[in-house]
Amino acid sequence: MKFFLDSAKLDEINKAYEDWGIDGVTTNPKHIQASGKPFLTAISDIAAWIKEKGLEGVDRFPVSVELDPHLTEAEDMVNAARKISAMCENFVIKIPCLPGGVKAARILEKEGIRTNLTLVFSPSQAIWAGRAGCLFVSPFIGWKEDNGEDCRGYIQDIVDIYENYGWYGKTQIIAAAVRSPKQIVDCAVSGADIVTAGFAVYAQSIKHAYTTQGIGTFTDAWDNTAGN
Repeated sequence: MKFFLDSAKLDEINKAYEDWGIDGVTTNPKHIQASGKPFLTAISDIAAWIKEKGLEGVDRFPVSVELDPHLTEAEDMVNAARKISAMCENFVIKIPCLPGGVKAARILEKEGIRTNLTLVFSPSQAIWAGRAGCLFVSPFIGWKEDNGEDCRGYIQDIVDIYENYGWYGKTQIIAAAVRSPKQIVDCAVSGADIVTAGFAVYAQSIKHAYTTQGIGTFTDAWDNTAGN
């Protein structure tokens, strides 16, 4: 399973890459806002960081960049996507799962501009990403579980459908809006290709209360061993 960082903050991206070897980045308008930078500045800075690290290439380190959410017509989405993708070869264009979005994704993929069909909340929506040949599909987890839905079966259904029709691995499944270590595990068990989560969620997934307790027990033993 690949881990993408859900962030537009360069300090977080760099630390997560250096410390944990994250495989890519996903951004959205909320992450751009949290970065404190205008949209074009934020994504330009990420592009410069990619070049500095020698990570050029969408296959090496994909960065999903979301279009202006005001755009709902395919022509407008395609025009905006062309401009953004020209800024950096690593940029994958996040397009909402709307009728115009599906049309735009089909056009862009035929042009060689890779896409991520996002704001997906059902297996039926995910089918459209596979049919369009999108590089990624982003079924959201946290939002659904906030409303009482168990998402392990939801991801499993998408995996099963993709396996049925040869899309599995071609359109990679990014479990998005992942908010807890348990959700990471659920997505891994269900066969998602990728999870994307915030820095704090990954940090928490490394920790366990018994690990902390064990370190304390072993430290005490070490300190009280004769000759140490």
